[in-house]
Amino acid sequence: MFSMAEICTNLHNSLVLFFLLVLTFAQDEKQFTYNGFNGAKFHIDGLAEIHSNGLLQMTNSSLQGSGHVFFLQPMNFNTSRSFSTTFAFAINTNVPGHGGHGIAFIISSSMNFEHAVPAEYLAIFNTTNNGNQSNHVFAVELDTVQNAVFGDIDGNHVGIDVNGLRSIGSAPVMYYSDEERKNTSMQLSGGESMQIWIDYDGEKMVMNVTLAPLKHKKPKRNLLSTHVNLSEVLLDSMYVGFSSSTGLTSTEHYISGWSWSQIGEAPELDHSKLPPFPRIRTPRNKLKYMFIALIVILFLLLQTIAGVAFTLWRRKYAELKEPWEREYISHRYSYKDLYIATKGFKDSELLGFGGFGKVYKGVIPSTQTQFAVKKVAHDSKQGMREFVSEIVTMRSLRHRNLVQLLGYCRRKGELLLVYDYMPNGSLDKFLFQNKEYNLSWSQRINIVKGVASALLYLHEEWEQVVLHRDVKASNVLLDADMNARLGDFGLARLYDHETDPRSTHLVGTVGYLAPELNTTGKPTTATDVYAFGTFLLEVACGRRPNSLQEFSADQDFVLVDWVYDSWKKGVILETSDPNLEYYQAEEMELVLKLALLCLHPKPEGRPSMRQAVQFLHKDAILPDIPSDYDHENNSFFHGSWGMSMSFPSSSTSGISHATISSDNSVRRAGR
Repeated sequence: MFSMAEICTNLHNSLVLFFLLVLTFAQDEKQFTYNGFNGAKFHIDGLAEIHSNGLLQMTNSSLQGSGHVFFLQPMNFNTSRSFSTTFAFAINTNVPGHGGHGIAFIISSSMNFEHAVPAEYLAIFNTTNNGNQSNHVFAVELDTVQNAVFGDIDGNHVGIDVNGLRSIGSAPVMYYSDEERKNTSMQLSGGESMQIWIDYDGEKMVMNVTLAPLKHKKPKRNLLSTHVNLSEVLLDSMYVGFSSSTGLTSTEHYISGWSWSQIGEAPELDHSKLPPFPRIRTPRNKLKYMFIALIVILFLLLQTIAGVAFTLWRRKYAELKEPWEREYISHRYSYKDLYIATKGFKDSELLGFGGFGKVYKGVIPSTQTQFAVKKVAHDSKQGMREFVSEIVTMRSLRHRNLVQLLGYCRRKGELLLVYDYMPNGSLDKFLFQNKEYNLSWSQRINIVKGVASALLYLHEEWEQVVLHRDVKASNVLLDADMNARLGDFGLARLYDHETDPRSTHLVGTVGYLAPELNTTGKPTTATDVYAFGTFLLEVACGRRPNSLQEFSADQDFVLVDWVYDSWKKGVILETSDPNLEYYQAEEMELVLKLALLCLHPKPEGRPSMRQAVQFLHKDAILPDIPSDYDHENNSFFHGSWGMSMSFPSSSTSGISHATISSDNSVRRAGR
């Protein structure tokens, strides 16, 4: 039998052991350390992978790619917002100093980033949610590309982000040497192994970030110390991990070790256990190899031949670069790369002639990535700095019905713009040239709605008003699914910058120019609406705005006059494209009447693009065409509307040989 004293002693020891086990379990939930990631159970997506030696690779050499890694168990922040973390990393790029785009340590309420955009958005946010308070995302970015849209200080910095990529605090990458008592700069994308410490005091609401080369002890001075209130950002349950993305430059991001703690300072990494980073060629090594190669060449070739060859090479790939372009270096393509991708701009790679120059197909041999290159003639003496700034700004235009502008390159007297590649080419090829493929009515109405949506975005929904100034079928491109993509937006500004302010030169195409441009010369959103009206007639009627027709061989055929005259006669459907086998009569009439409203001779009489979109989607009732359109000289369009002309008969249009079904659809006979 045990005495009472022995029973009390055993009970006390058991309670102490129990509380120690509880405390240990609680610590495991709030603290972990990985010296290499073998056996780690993480949430991994995108390009991220763990190598056999335990090294975590966030991205590979793929362009426009991303990767995410998260600790599977959510962290509890309901009792304290404080935390501490450190990790070892390296960034390797083929172009030192110009890596894309960086690594970010993130704390997020979700591990789902399928809608995030790579490149400058670091695969964390996109154009619609960047900066939203509802994101509940905190990040420390290691950014290797300067982006003026987000206010980046340079292309080699550390930034503290809350719910968006406009950093609330940032600093150039450097560390403080306690021995030398000075700051030493480092290059993130130079392949150097580094370690970062991130410490947040939830009570004082102070965020400290420290950086140093790997195996260097933690500096006493912080790189960055910023007041941050995370009380409304960190929810009770959050995930911790990393995000990384690449852009137009091949970049590899690596992490070899990671430590986290919510109960004090994060445990230090054991450098002896960290997996090694891949061997990286530093700029110094590259210079060494170049020097050796030069010596070999000098021994093999005569100096004269080598000099001539070098001169010819320089001329072939010569670019025009000015000091002010340094801030746009991340948006600029190498002419040599474009030259190789387009096979020397051969005619075999020519896609067509755009409103401002020739367009070529380009293919990056290593990745088979396709894009389009537009050659635009320019005078570099005037306005080019402003126009390049606008190009960089227009890169942030994101809409499903706009051709995405990727970047630019400059040569003497020549500007090269790089766009997404549209495999089906321009719309006018299908309307007027390709007789083997006839666009269906459903495809045409979808194209019309897409172009209207793009113009609405340019006019009203982006942060600035962008005028297209040359809306027409040849500037509407079709992607692989035959969806419309409006191109050449904003390029008319190049002519604005280079033309004498007193000049009366108009940018645009005859047949699409609004009447007021002849007097004011000033483009507006209403002039874009006018051109959109002509575009609607092109799609619905399958005819060009001005052409010589067989049925009217002795005079020019003006499309808008014909449609207006047919409307007055009550036979507007007879103007529909005779090549259309089937169409919805109600939709066809809507498109034709909307075109006439957009072609009102006075700007105030035209609908806005928002109204046009509402009419096309039947969210608003289309008004009747005013009866006083021809109130002056019995004329609507510079004396031509309402004039006596020889129009095609109903049999020519094909409508008399068609049947209208009960669902208001039209099917032509003999098809």
